Amino acid sequence: MTLSLMIQGTASDVGKSVLVAGFCRIFSQDGYRCTPFKSQNMALNSGITADGKEMGRAQIFQAEAAGIAPDVRMNPVLLKPTSDRKAQVVFMGKVMCSMNAVEYHEYKPQLLQQILEAYNGLAAETDIMVLEGAGSPAEINLRDRDIVNMGMAELVDAPVILVADIDRGGVFASIYGTLALLRPEEKERVKGVIINKFRGDPALLKSGIDQIEALTQVPILGVLPWLDLDLEDEDSVALQLRKYEQSEKEAGDYLNIAVIQYPHIANFTDFNALAAQPDVHLRYVSEPSALRGADLIILPGSKNTLGDLAWLKIQGLDQAIIDIHQKNARQKQVPIIGICGGYQMLGKQIVDEVESGLTQMAGLGLLDTETQFSHEKQTAQVTGVVMPTLSGMLNLCSEQPITGYEIHMGITRLGKQATPFAKMYLHNGEEKTWFDGAVAQDGLVMGSYLHGLFDQNAFTRSLLNQLRIRKGYAPLENMAFNYFQHKEKQFNILAARMRDHLDIGRIYQLMREHELLRERSGICDGVTP
Repeated sequence: MTLSLMIQGTASDVGKSVLVAGFCRIFSQDGYRCTPFKSQNMALNSGITADGKEMGRAQIFQAEAAGIAPDVRMNPVLLKPTSDRKAQVVFMGKVMCSMNAVEYHEYKPQLLQQILEAYNGLAAETDIMVLEGAGSPAEINLRDRDIVNMGMAELVDAPVILVADIDRGGVFASIYGTLALLRPEEKERVKGVIINKFRGDPALLKSGIDQIEALTQVPILGVLPWLDLDLEDEDSVALQLRKYEQSEKEAGDYLNIAVIQYPHIANFTDFNALAAQPDVHLRYVSEPSALRGADLIILPGSKNTLGDLAWLKIQGLDQAIIDIHQKNARQKQVPIIGICGGYQMLGKQIVDEVESGLTQMAGLGLLDTETQFSHEKQTAQVTGVVMPTLSGMLNLCSEQPITGYEIHMGITRLGKQATPFAKMYLHNGEEKTWFDGAVAQDGLVMGSYLHGLFDQNAFTRSLLNQLRIRKGYAPLENMAFNYFQHKEKQFNILAARMRDHLDIGRIYQLMREHELLRERSGICDGVTP
């Protein structure tokens, strides 16, 4: 019989996604087949499975930690906000519709049976299911139709560990308050608490831990220190909290890369691989003055392309980007790259009668392209090769192999002053030939629909070396940085630190005890791993 463990939190961004990944790596290291699961994820960071279905990036990197291929059943419901009140609902990897918060809250019970089928299908193929909640189980205004916290735990009868973030302050109040707001049967399901993101000497917490255990009758299973690890975040809350704000590097031959942080930024994890490069200082910017000193400007993806383009114009960033790109007597042009929605913004015009309701808008005009939005979303894993004889920042990238994934609703047509960026030949594993992206004639403005482009080690190093040459630096030759190996190292460090600071033996024990109780009560039969 499959064991289960659910990680819930006292609030959003307390570290649930990372801890699920850590448990997946630990259980995998211990020889178990392990599968992550989150019934409902609200995030603009998403990825594509091998069969072309869309799911949350958090469950993808958790699957990577478990050493298995991502499966859309790991994240049946993905909500992608398009405004403060409305979100696109992606169900089992495909767009279902758009709803406002009230409409979706009323609709949630209709999804329960299919969510349960997805969970049971995965559970039949694995030894341990590691579930993740969303926000907090103490959101009492949402409890009657909950499908992601205690509602999900009850549906599959999973034991729960509560995670609290001490870095934001008030950790004991958050633990006590969360448990106090749970129903008695819900509190009974909580088998322990993990205190996360602690900076300092854990001995200072002992008296507080003793008191909170006495008050709640729930044990503290460990205090996890603050970990400086390079792991993907579930959504852009991390950007708002300035988690990705790198400190200025000492004077040296590094490259300064500025990524525009607009309100509906999507898939900002596209740039984790860039930020991990040893000669890159990457920062997220939202005002014109912050562009000074940039060696490369990147316009990322967006879930509301015209809305974010309008925001660029209100902020004055559109003109600032154009100005900093133009030649002048004292400074070279600054290259610009657009990914997905950012690629669309770089063109002359966007016609959108689907997503934003703004109909059409002039782009930045730095690429000779026009984009027409369509109702059908393109979702695919793709493979191709960079076009030959490209110039400018792409001079060293010609004919480099590339892979990535597409998530977009627009069709972009190139004018005479633009050439394709890449020739693609695999679409969800099937042979198919088409062209991706666009490059300006001087090679200093480029756009692509490929998310994950910078995960390609050879392509990224070639691009960075050409930028170094433009800046007067020597290229880094034989630089063996591998982003996949880098991520594997981060997962292993995370697992090791969790083993050091959490009572992993007791966590195994509580999972097995819970399963034995289920068997004895007649809920299920079988053998635990």
